[in-house]
Amino acid sequence: MNELKGSGARTRRLGLYGAAAVVGRCRAFCRGAIEDWAWPAPEHHGGLTDEERAAVVEDVLLLVSEAVTNAVRHGGGPTELVLRLGPSGPDAALRRAGDLRIEVSDASRALPRLRTPTVRGLPGGYGLMVMNLLARRWGVMPRDGGKTVWFEVAAPAPARAAHSFPDGSPQARRGRWT
Repeated sequence: MNELKGSGARTRRLGLYGAAAVVGRCRAFCRGAIEDWAWPAPEHHGGLTDEERAAVVEDVLLLVSEAVTNAVRHGGGPTELVLRLGPSGPDAALRRAGDLRIEVSDASRALPRLRTPTVRGLPGGYGLMVMNLLARRWGVMPRDGGKTVWFEVAAPAPARAAHSFPDGSPQARRGRWT
């Protein structure tokens, strides 16, 4: 693991060659980085309540689970996990400070495709549907020796600031953070 800082962005990398229990390991790695970076901003900094933060973090961890599981099932296993916070990389102009980008690389050149679940209620076929619902954007970058699947989650605004009743009281909101 390493962390690079520069241009207001933070990056952490985790090499995954031959990793056992890789999905749990990637979730724990992401949770640790998110906690270290205090993403999204906690309430005492004018950000989200603890409950809102927990919901956003769980959405991110679900996305990580789906991307890593897809790399295991369809890509021969993940080779690297990268987390980026804030503007960095080739398309930094498309992101705002505080946005989170997660990349999962594997050694397969086969591109992911949306599948119809084979049997309703059973596992399989839902990963990209979940990605479409929870990620702001996602995509695939072919690279030498494989590909990288990436997704972005926008830094959420507090629900009470974005939606309130006429009397100024907060309105509870759960769903996609945009």
